[in-house]
Amino acid sequence: MPSRPYLRPVQSVMTMDPLVLMTDVDSATERLLRTAEALDPAAVQAPSLLPGWTVGHVLTHLARNADAYTNLLTWARTGVETPAYATPTARAEGIEAGARRPLREQIEDIRTAHERFADAGAAMPAEAWTFHLPPTGRSAAAVPWARLREVEVHHVDLDREYTPADWSDAFALRLLREIVAGASPEFALILRPHGIEHPLTIGDNPDAPVIGGPTRSIAAWLAGRGDGADLTVAPDGELPVPPRWK
Repeated sequence: MPSRPYLRPVQSVMTMDPLVLMTDVDSATERLLRTAEALDPAAVQAPSLLPGWTVGHVLTHLARNADAYTNLLTWARTGVETPAYATPTARAEGIEAGARRPLREQIEDIRTAHERFADAGAAMPAEAWTFHLPPTGRSAAAVPWARLREVEVHHVDLDREYTPADWSDAFALRLLREIVAGASPEFALILRPHGIEHPLTIGDNPDAPVIGGPTRSIAAWLAGRGDGADLTVAPDGELPVPPRWK
C-alpha cells in the first residue's frame, strides 16, 4: 500500500502573545507530568498510539523536543547559531537512546527540560521574539505554540486517559487552522466546526465533502488522533481518510 502524503504543520495563521503561550505550555506540561507520574513503571515498554514507538519513546521525545526549542530560543536571543539538533540524525538517536530508561528518570528529564525551556522564554527580550529562525523561516514567536502543540498532541499519544476531548477550545481551533493551512489542496474538504460562523476549506472544490462536528473532533481526526466517529459527512458517505499529519 502506498504511504499517505503528509499534512505538514506550518506556522499558524492565528497570532498570540508568545508569553501567553509560554504559560499555556507550563500548564500543559504539568498535566503531562501528572499522567506520567500515574503510570506503572513497566509502561515505558508499552506501545503508544504512534506506530513503532513505546510510551518511553514518546516521553523521551518530549524531553528532547523541549531542549530543541530551548536551542532555538537561545539562537533568537543571542544571535549565535544554535540548531534545534546538533546533527541531522541527533533527534532520532536521542529518542532511541533514552526510550528504555526507567520511568522516574524520564519524568525528571521532562521536568528539567521544561524548566530550561521556560527559563529560555523568560530570558527573551521583546525584540528577540521577532527574530526569524533560518531553519524554519518563522519568527521565534512561533516556538511557544510549536512546543504547546507537541505537548498536547503527544500527551494523547501516551494512550492513557488524556484524549483530544481534554484539549481546550482555543488549542483545538488553533491546531485545526494550522492543519488546514498546511494541507494539500488535493485533499479538498469543507469543514464546519460547531460554533464557528465561517467554514474552513481545504482546496477550492465547491463540491468537496462537508465535514461537521465538534472542533476538537475535527482537529483530532485530521491530526490522526481520532476516528471521527462523531463527525457528519454531507452528502452522505464514508468519512475520507486524511493524509498523514505528523
